[in-house]
Amino acid sequence: MIEASGTDDELMARVAGGDAAAFDRLAARHMRRTVALAQRMTGNPSDADEIAQEAFLRVWQHAGRWDGGRASFTTWLYRIVMNLAIDRGRRPGWSPLEEAGDPPDESPDALARIAERQTAERVNRALAALPDRQRAAVVLFHQEGLSLRQAAEVLSMSETAFASLLARARSALKSALTSADVP
Repeated sequence: MIEASGTDDELMARVAGGDAAAFDRLAARHMRRTVALAQRMTGNPSDADEIAQEAFLRVWQHAGRWDGGRASFTTWLYRIVMNLAIDRGRRPGWSPLEEAGDPPDESPDALARIAERQTAERVNRALAALPDRQRAAVVLFHQEGLSLRQAAEVLSMSETAFASLLARARSALKSALTSADVP
C-alpha cells in the first residue's frame, strides 16, 4: 500500500489513480478551511457542510482533470467551493440560519456581545448584498487571508482585475455600512 502522505500535488496524483487513502489524507488536510470558506460565503453552517462534502466529492470524481501546472490544489479546491457557494445562494427560497435569531444572553457581558453580534450581522448583510464576485473577493482576501495573486487565481482573473474588483467591493461595503449608521 502506498503511504498517503506528501504534498498536495503528490496526493492528487495518487487520488487520480483511485487511491482512497491519499484522498482521505487530502480531505483531512483541507476540510476545516473548506467548510470555513463555504460558511463565510453562505452564512449558513449546514449549507457550508454540504458544500464542503460536494466539493470533495468533485475532487474525487475529477482528480484526473486537475492540472498542477495551471493552479495549485488549494486554488482549484477554492474555485470549486466558491462556485458551489454562489450556486447555493442563487437557489430560490434560500435564507440564512441567522435570520432565525439567537436566544437571549443573560451573562454579564450580554450588551457587549449583542452590540458585537449586531455589528457582525450588519456587515454580513452588507456583504451578502454585494454582487457574487465582489463578495467572493472580500471573503477570499480579507476573511480567508489569501494573497492578491492566490485570490485572483481562484476567481480566474488577473491580479490587476482582482485588485479593482476588491476596491469596488470595499467601496460598496463602506457605503452600505455608512448609510446604515445614518438614522
